[in-house]
Amino acid sequence: MKNFSISEVMDSFGVNKFTWSIFFFLGLAMVFDGYDYMIVSYTMPQISVEWGLSAVEKGSLSSWSLFGLIIGGAISGIVSDKIGRKRTLVYSIAIYSLLNIPIFFAPSFGFYALFRVLAGLGLGACIPVVTTIFSESTPTNRRALFITFGMAWMIVGWVLAGLVATYLVPRVGWRWCYLVGGFPFIYSIFLHFKMKESVYWLANKGRKEDAVKRLQEIEKVATGKVTNWDPNALVVPPKSKVVGPKALFSKTYRMTTAGVWITYFCGCFTVYGINAWLPSLMLEKGLQLSSAYGLSIAQNAAAVIANCSTGFVAEVIGRRKNLIGSYGLGIVAILIMAFVGSSFWAILAANIFLGFAINYSITAVQPLMAEGYPTDIRNTGISWCQAFGRLGGALAPIVAGMIIGLNLGYSSAFLFYIVPLIFGLLAAFLLIRNETKGKSLDQIQEENVLKAGS
Repeated sequence: MKNFSISEVMDSFGVNKFTWSIFFFLGLAMVFDGYDYMIVSYTMPQISVEWGLSAVEKGSLSSWSLFGLIIGGAISGIVSDKIGRKRTLVYSIAIYSLLNIPIFFAPSFGFYALFRVLAGLGLGACIPVVTTIFSESTPTNRRALFITFGMAWMIVGWVLAGLVATYLVPRVGWRWCYLVGGFPFIYSIFLHFKMKESVYWLANKGRKEDAVKRLQEIEKVATGKVTNWDPNALVVPPKSKVVGPKALFSKTYRMTTAGVWITYFCGCFTVYGINAWLPSLMLEKGLQLSSAYGLSIAQNAAAVIANCSTGFVAEVIGRRKNLIGSYGLGIVAILIMAFVGSSFWAILAANIFLGFAINYSITAVQPLMAEGYPTDIRNTGISWCQAFGRLGGALAPIVAGMIIGLNLGYSSAFLFYIVPLIFGLLAAFLLIRNETKGKSLDQIQEENVLKAGS
């Protein structure tokens, strides 16, 4: 039998039943993840009133889980590259779901903050490993599409959070929203029994027989046939000489690291800052609670469309051009939202466009995270990038609370977000130089290892 690589075999299957099964398995994980984060924004006004919080304390409600995300993300990347993608995902969902339940009984702001940080540890592990599994389970010519399309599931979770809060908060109060957040633990048990390990990870760990067996399982689902591949004929790209977090800052990867870290930081700062304060800002503009919630839901629904479309565009024009253009679009959306009139329909239209634009930009960088690093440090690269980005997301609600506390007005509260978007645009233009469109993961690994050795 002639030599073969994992990328060649996976690409030969195209998009198939296996691809879609992974899409829905991971999708539900992201729905629960999105719900867990966004429910804070929808319960923020009620929590603030109950505990008499200041503007800065109120803004920090959305930040506590993000601080946990930073720690959890940094740790989980290293863990996933060592113990595997599946186990990391299962453990992360179990952690954040179980640690939501005590918040139902939270007696104080401090108790709430502690358990949001702890739950954030699980959230921080979930998102990077989902991106990694998507990149390692899809054909080369559809990789960006599935990575970004997969992120749309998280926005579905944001919308679900709005719907749950709209129903529960007026009837039984904000605490029940967090009790609902404990249900994903059941799904983590389901994944433990149903999900399989990444074939790329198995091969990279030298487990060629297990990798071939996994390829045969995928082939059976995809085509209904099973090929008797020889494990000894499996060609695995050479491993990186430097692994772990220090590899991200080596000569080979430091430009990639700087580019994706800065653009993602700026995107998270914008998205999480706006999402955290949008219901409150809409109430300040004179809207009723249900209308303010409705606008947030509409914005997040537009974000789903953004996440689905950015992958299509990236496959056509390339990752870099798509990312640069997305930050320019975000700047335009902020300007429109800052100076929108008082008409509800004008505000609704501006919100929808804003939700589309800022989420398009934060999602456009996702393929570059996965494609910028080889298999042995891929999840470390993704998780550390996302941890750094979440730092921006954690700081944004607090900084925005300070800006709002200055009483500069509604327009200034939105114009403030042009600053991070400009920095994101410059980072995408100046620091991201390599184009990964059309390159298989094996090809990317070979190129990076050769570059490191030159």
